[in-house]
Amino acid sequence: MSGRAKLALCAYAATLMASGALLPLVIEVGWFVQAALLLAVLSGAGALVRRFTPARPPALAAQAVLAVVALTVVFAREQAVAGVLPGPEAVQRLAALLQAGAEDVGQYAIPAPATDGIRLMLIGGVLLIGLAVDALAVTFRSAAPAGLPLLALYSVAAGLSDGGSTWPWFLLAATGYLVLLLAEGRDRISQWGRVFGGAPAKPTGRAGSGFPASAGGTAPVRTGRRIGVVALGIALVVPAALPSLSGGLLADAGTGGSGGGGGTISAVNPLVSLQNDLNQPEDREVLRYRTNAPDSSDMYLRMVALDRFDGTSWKSSERKVGDVPEQLPRPQGLGYDVESSSVTTNVSAADSYEQKWLPLPYPATVVGIEGRWRYEPEGRMLVGDDGQTTRGTQYSVTSLVLKPTPSQLANAPAPPESVAREYTSVPDSLPEDVRTTALEVTEGAENDYERAVKLQDWFAVEGGFTYDTEVESGTGVDAVSRFLRDKEGFCVHFSFSMAAMARTLGIPARVAVGFTPGTQQGGGVMSVGIRDAHAWPELYFDGVGWLRFEPTPTRGTAPEYTRPQTPSGATPTPVQPEASASAAPSPTPSSDPSCTPQMQRLDECGEAAATGELPPADPGTPVGTVLLVALGVVAVVLIPLLPMLWRIRVRARRLSSGGRAGRAAEDAGARTLAAWREVVDTAWDHGIVPDESRTPRSTAERIVRLGRLEGGPAEAVHRMASAVEQVLYAPWPRPATGLAEDAARVRTGLRAAVGPVARLRATLVPRSAVRVLWSVSERWATVVDRWAASRRRVADRWSGLLRRPSRQRG
Repeated sequence: MSGRAKLALCAYAATLMASGALLPLVIEVGWFVQAALLLAVLSGAGALVRRFTPARPPALAAQAVLAVVALTVVFAREQAVAGVLPGPEAVQRLAALLQAGAEDVGQYAIPAPATDGIRLMLIGGVLLIGLAVDALAVTFRSAAPAGLPLLALYSVAAGLSDGGSTWPWFLLAATGYLVLLLAEGRDRISQWGRVFGGAPAKPTGRAGSGFPASAGGTAPVRTGRRIGVVALGIALVVPAALPSLSGGLLADAGTGGSGGGGGTISAVNPLVSLQNDLNQPEDREVLRYRTNAPDSSDMYLRMVALDRFDGTSWKSSERKVGDVPEQLPRPQGLGYDVESSSVTTNVSAADSYEQKWLPLPYPATVVGIEGRWRYEPEGRMLVGDDGQTTRGTQYSVTSLVLKPTPSQLANAPAPPESVAREYTSVPDSLPEDVRTTALEVTEGAENDYERAVKLQDWFAVEGGFTYDTEVESGTGVDAVSRFLRDKEGFCVHFSFSMAAMARTLGIPARVAVGFTPGTQQGGGVMSVGIRDAHAWPELYFDGVGWLRFEPTPTRGTAPEYTRPQTPSGATPTPVQPEASASAAPSPTPSSDPSCTPQMQRLDECGEAAATGELPPADPGTPVGTVLLVALGVVAVVLIPLLPMLWRIRVRARRLSSGGRAGRAAEDAGARTLAAWREVVDTAWDHGIVPDESRTPRSTAERIVRLGRLEGGPAEAVHRMASAVEQVLYAPWPRPATGLAEDAARVRTGLRAAVGPVARLRATLVPRSAVRVLWSVSERWATVVDRWAASRRRVADRWSGLLRRPSRQRG
């Protein structure tokens, strides 16, 4: 098999290995087999055409035409002319499939079904990348740039997936690229002759000639492998320096560390996403559960508790997390004289619901779940670690149903100092009308329990508030005041305001975020939709612990311990659930106009936003993040310019002293050869590949002929060739002058003789930049050889010490 055929085979294998990263995106794998077969046909066609003609356009044209025909046969055979040729109807069919595929990508969560549109996008994309790789690596004999389309293919897959399993696919794609570089190294290095002015070795010839002998060639296998290792190292280092992007509602609520006692959970502020969830035009099921609780109306599924109030927003404090215990500790503040019953709930999360926080009935006592989950004891929350999410998770929960009496709550002692200090603090910036309103509403109440019930009833029934999810959520210190004045809002406004007002009255309070119980589906199955997302306040009563209250009108149900006649004689009307809160969840994602197709593909619309997210009081980005983003931008901009910057630096170094006189005679040869190498590399950048078997004079004639040089540039090339011959062959070389000027004239002439595209490529992607890889490979080979020699010396030394003397009989 010829070297080019082997290179084509490696390009085919590299494309398939990189395409493997697309497999997790789709449920079925049949498309991958089709793509592999079609890509094999295209690669074979290109190899066949190149066998009969060395010209590049015929191979490219044949592969492009064959790709269009292949896609037509597979996806639009009925509309094609003679079942093969793409006529107008076939083109319309393919365009319609592409449009449908784009819509499917925005509609389905990963892994998506392999619809015809998605299959066309996948197979067509693989064929397009395969043609680009084959053209660069085989047709144009430049395998290094072929890594760019391979990287694009992997990046698309990594960007669409959840990132949890992309590392093996990266290794596979990198291995394919390494194989491709190795194959090109074999083919290219096998054709190398004596490299003019190669790596320094022991000089041969006259002293002072300035012409070092080239080093011996290295094995093609080792050279190709080393070039590949350098490229792979760059691919590993650059992404590590860039900031990563994470999806999901609580993406910034990550965990840190692993093991028994490590890690923290960071602050979370849910509001905006929760409002978007409630405004979804269509509901979508995110959870299903069965429970043996006698009354499911109190089965709120709680995810996160927001316990830090800064006057602008409620957030979750940073706290330590640990392993999930087999038996969760007894709830904080719960006494043994409070009536309670234990219920068991089996929950199943939808595949489209991806959330780091685990929805649990409160207070949970035992959680049976597999995966990398961590436990935060203060809020009794479970949070995913190391990419763990709720997606498709099934788990069981044993929880308590608390039934405190009004008497127990009314006679609850003052909370512990630690609880009061943390959960009753309010900032000085809180408007005074929040406190005065709380005092007015609770006037006449004799204890904290009565005050809490009065606050709940005022918001839910007596205060004239209207439930409206279209209200601007707003932030800032005046948000609560504005809500109390306008009396329009949704669950976040009600829960945040009641909790803040309770704190001004000295009642420990926090805000919980999760889901209302959902709707009955028959057979004891409860369905929780995305529009069941909810927020409610939790108030602390010593001897009972944290209890839920429901201030939001027409949402959820008021707890049983707030329904009986209160000691003050008032009988609050129970809050009734909203009939249409979660009716008929849709199995497909909603079409919220605010949800872009990219957000849908990443599952960041709706179900992953069950808790919502409130813009922080200080929207400023951390300095570390700014620096990382800046470094990432600089890297993205700078890396493609590295070849050009390297050539500019090398050109300046070679020609910096090329035209100066008065230097030592022994430097004349080195300066002349450096200027000549610059001319050869400049010609190489403009498409004239070096031929190291030629003499300087023959090389000059070749550059003039192929570069179409005339006048001053042609004379400059010949002058420099004569100077090189003086250095190489004259008994006493004469120092040459004007070398830098002559090199500039040659470069100007070469640029004038080519088109704008060739000039742009010679500037941005100079072919001679491959010398960097060669240099790194040679240096690495030297290090490896020295290391091997050192090991041999050590081995020989120990072998001599351990060798037993032979026994001879006299």
